[in-house]
Amino acid sequence: MKRRLIVTTILAFIVTLLSVSCSIRQMAIDTVIDALSQGSAGAFTGDPDPQLVGDALPFALKLYETLLEQSPDNEALLLTTGSGFIMYANAFVQMPADMLPPADYEKRIAMRDRAKRLYLRGRDYVLAGLDLRHPGFAEAEDAESLNAILAGMDEGDVPFLYWAGSGWMAAIAINAFDVEMGITRDRALALLLRALEIDESYSDGAIHEVLISYYGSLPAMLGGSEERARFHFARAVEISEGRKPGPYIALAQAVSIRNQDVEEFRELLETAISLENDDPDSRLVTVIMQNKARWLLDNMDDFFLLD
Repeated sequence: MKRRLIVTTILAFIVTLLSVSCSIRQMAIDTVIDALSQGSAGAFTGDPDPQLVGDALPFALKLYETLLEQSPDNEALLLTTGSGFIMYANAFVQMPADMLPPADYEKRIAMRDRAKRLYLRGRDYVLAGLDLRHPGFAEAEDAESLNAILAGMDEGDVPFLYWAGSGWMAAIAINAFDVEMGITRDRALALLLRALEIDESYSDGAIHEVLISYYGSLPAMLGGSEERARFHFARAVEISEGRKPGPYIALAQAVSIRNQDVEEFRELLETAISLENDDPDSRLVTVIMQNKARWLLDNMDDFFLLD
């Protein structure tokens, strides 16, 4: 009842905004956008209850899209909206899909397809923000022109590069047989590598964390490298001071399983579960990732040839 009242109040407020004069309306909308763009992420990422956040995010994302219709050139809102879709796709669509039992194969495929669409939806919002910041970015189709624009980017572009690149990579990884998506891999990687070059410590080593999965999961003929995966793992752990479970889980899934190294797999996941992260801005991610680590340990026989 309380949630319904809050939703009704917000919707009524938006309707009111749309009915007043243009200048006043835009001023009010900009105020709401600034508040949402600057303060909304912590309300979600700092909450330790994944179910509560998962239930609330769809409404928040539709609210962001409604505001974008009124202010389509707001870079901060494009980033907030895009990253929100990518987070939701990963934590609340793809991850639950991957944990479904084999009997739910068709449901798993449907959920993964939905996650892919959400990843791309989020990526496109963030790319639109990059194009506003660097006109001509969207038209830079060849590697030379793309690299020329990337070279002119700075620290303020890193969140855009990270979210666009990671969402793009996630969409590619969902279906290894999607050739059309696969040929865009180098472009997505270019965004991540430029972000890494500018600020490798962004979000406690989050870029390194994505690259663990990238290099660890690809075959060598497509650019995969266990050596690089382990390098990025070491840097992610060092930058985060060993407080994030993500790097341990990424290496376990990308490298330990491929090598059929049960001992390393178990050690990495047990380490991830044992971590105590007191950062209030990453409580949600810690809870979700540790739940994933427990599930992986409970289902080891799906990944290894065990006696």
